[in-house]
Amino acid sequence: MAPFVEPLMEAAAPRPGERVLDIGCGAGGTTLAVARRVQPGGLALGVDISGPLVEAARARAAADGSAQAAFVQADAQTYAFEPEDFDAVVSRFGVMFFDDPEAAFANIRRGVRPGGRLAFVAWRGPADNPFMVAGARAAAPFLPEMPAPVPDAPGQFGFADGARVERILKAAGWRDVRVDPLDTPLRIAEADLMTYVTRMGPAGLALKQADEALRRQVAEALEAAFRPFLQDGFARFTGACWRVTAGA
Repeated sequence: MAPFVEPLMEAAAPRPGERVLDIGCGAGGTTLAVARRVQPGGLALGVDISGPLVEAARARAAADGSAQAAFVQADAQTYAFEPEDFDAVVSRFGVMFFDDPEAAFANIRRGVRPGGRLAFVAWRGPADNPFMVAGARAAAPFLPEMPAPVPDAPGQFGFADGARVERILKAAGWRDVRVDPLDTPLRIAEADLMTYVTRMGPAGLALKQADEALRRQVAEALEAAFRPFLQDGFARFTGACWRVTAGA
C-alpha cells in the first residue's frame, strides 16, 4: 500500500455503505483504498483540480474494476457539494494548496452530515523534512530565479504550522480537532533519485530553462546534497507529517 494510506484509513475508519469524499485525489490511489472499504453499497468520490490526474484516476479505477469509485474535476474550495452528503472526508497531501483554507474547509464541512468525520495528512515543516528541501537548497546558488519559500503560503509546506491548522478547522466549523505528528520511513531507489530531484519541485521547474552547462553544475550539487541519504541502493529518509482528525 502507498505510504501514509494505512494510517489515513485508520484515522478516517471508512465503513461499508458509507459515502466518503477524497480531496486532492490525484491519480486515485487513496480513493481506491477507500472504495475497497466502503463496498458494498458505498461510494468513494475523488475530487481534484487537475483534469489529466482525474482522467488517470478514472482509468485506474476501471482497471481495478471498482464500482464504488468515482471522480470529479473540481476545486473543493468552491465546488457545490450536496449538503450533508458525505459520512467522511479524507485527503492525502491534497489540502495544503487552497488559496483560502478556511473558506475551503467550511465549504467541505457543508457537504458532511452531522457526526461525520475528517481525516487528512499534510507535511510538517522543512526543518522536519530535510530530504524534501535538500535539492532546492543545493540548487539555489545556481538558480537565483527560484522563488523563495513563504511561510503559510499555499504549497507543499502550507500546513507546516500545526496550531494554525487547528485554528483554520475550528473557524471553518469543525470540532474535536486533533493535530498529531506522524513520521514514516520512506525510500527512493538510488537509480531513480536524480530523475526525481531534477524534475520535481522548485529546482525541477527552474532547470527547465537552464542550458546544458548549468544543468551539469546543478546535477553535481544535487548529487553531493543527497549523498548523505544513500544507503544500500536507496535514498532513505523520514516523511514528517501531521495526521489531522476532526468531526462535523
